Amino acid sequence: MRLILLPVLFITFIPLSVFSQDTARIFLPGKIVKGDTLPTVDLGGVIVFPPARIENKREAARYDRFVYNIRLVYPYAKLAGIKLKQIKGALDTIKNEKERKIFIRKSEKELDAQFGDQIRDMTYSQGKILIKLIYRETGASTFQIVREMKGGFSAFVWQTLARIFGYDLKTVYDPNGEDEPIERIVKMIDAGVI
Repeated sequence: MRLILLPVLFITFIPLSVFSQDTARIFLPGKIVKGDTLPTVDLGGVIVFPPARIENKREAARYDRFVYNIRLVYPYAKLAGIKLKQIKGALDTIKNEKERKIFIRKSEKELDAQFGDQIRDMTYSQGKILIKLIYRETGASTFQIVREMKGGFSAFVWQTLARIFGYDLKTVYDPNGEDEPIERIVKMIDAGVI
């Protein structure tokens, strides 16, 4: 008898506002199946990531650091892709070469003021990953981007300076080969897994 009374007592204490008609409604697309209308929701694709092969604690620490570096650098690479599209769109509207140079110089100063300190504070490994991820986001190496924006001589100077510090601005991104671990982690970040 007690078991039956408890649900009845519970229902009597629910405020009447729960049952009011003013509640929000959600409309979903429907599909008619054998005369019944069923709500449908497209959940999109799912990517299944097998666990990383880690043999010992040292490799686990190295992998964690690698993931940390990619998570730190990836937003800058995505932003670089967006900014480059914006700058190229603006440059397409500017016909005068002098105005184009002024616009590029102004854009460069704005980017340096906004992100220069953070990018200069990156480690060597983070810098190498950034160069690869910029290629991934833009489809062009950093050398090609500098050559297109600032000219061949400037690109040569920056490439020479980068080579002195161990970087290569002509580095390409190979998601199915050498850079597969980076691609895997980037996809995991995009999927919200890490």
